[in-house]
Amino acid sequence: MATTRLTDAVIPEVYADYQAENTPERTAFFESGVVVRNDMLDAKASTGGQEIQVPFWRDLDASVEPNASNDDPADMASPNKLGSGLQKARISYLNQGYSAADLVVELSGSDPMQRIRNRFGTYWQRQWQRRVIASSVGLLAANEANNDGDMVYDGAAAPWSRQAFTSAVFTLGDAFGELSAIAVHSLAYKQMVDADDIDFVADSQGNLTIPTFMGQRVIVDDSMPAVTAGVDPDTSIVTTAVLFGAGAFGYGEGDPAVPVEIERQARAGNGGGVETLWERKTWILHPFGYQFTGADITNRANVNGRTGADTTVDEFSPLLADLRKAANWQRVVDRKNVPIAFLRIKGA
Repeated sequence: MATTRLTDAVIPEVYADYQAENTPERTAFFESGVVVRNDMLDAKASTGGQEIQVPFWRDLDASVEPNASNDDPADMASPNKLGSGLQKARISYLNQGYSAADLVVELSGSDPMQRIRNRFGTYWQRQWQRRVIASSVGLLAANEANNDGDMVYDGAAAPWSRQAFTSAVFTLGDAFGELSAIAVHSLAYKQMVDADDIDFVADSQGNLTIPTFMGQRVIVDDSMPAVTAGVDPDTSIVTTAVLFGAGAFGYGEGDPAVPVEIERQARAGNGGGVETLWERKTWILHPFGYQFTGADITNRANVNGRTGADTTVDEFSPLLADLRKAANWQRVVDRKNVPIAFLRIKGA
């Protein structure tokens, strides 16, 4: 019986083109404008190294009163200067592989190619979205640790309400209009539906499938924080929603040297043979107004003589656990210039 192998079915160039249809740009975070792809970040993602630096110009300081003009030619006004700042971001070099033993494929009598192609793209979309959420959790932890929680409304004692939502929105003060999307756990979304707070707008096909609340696109993802709080008999689940403005995150994608590769191990399976399909991604995914300091990673390097995440091997890229830690983030702009806010509510 002839068996179609991955090495027969996968032409790396064609496969890579197919996978382009399953990029992060098809996720709700990207479609909502929360994450914006940036040509500069694309270029920097391909420059090598672990860290990039992104300079930015600060806004004109409106608290400085203008000069009052007069007719004295000797009275020289002093101009002000435009301030600048620096954001630091990490490049993430990621890879994943899935393998199949020849014998298993032969016994199943089916071609695994379609399944592998479909699900690998979905896998990367979910990983990309999880990195957005993990970074948001890290920003929340850093904000409470370093900035007195000025981006957070803690309404954990009560379920979803419009008052709780607007309280979170107005942590931005008069910049509240910058927000355009809210990401919630399904427990919170159920409360929003029960309160008849959800309206649906048409997608690109004209179908009323995109949920919105007060004009904000609603993104539902059960990897949003949901933690048990309290003690019996008052134990409850507290969920955290994140409110985003357009361009809250910048995104760049690099070009791995070998983005798709087939590895064949003829001796594996006691000679039966095993094939593995590998994919590699190089991403920059960074929130505006922050530096990824990597302080926690640096501390571990000093103690353990290595870098990276909490593993027993060296890691050059921040993993999800690193992105969630307060010690790795530092805000470098005024609160009003960060289009993100957080809302805690009682989930159940």
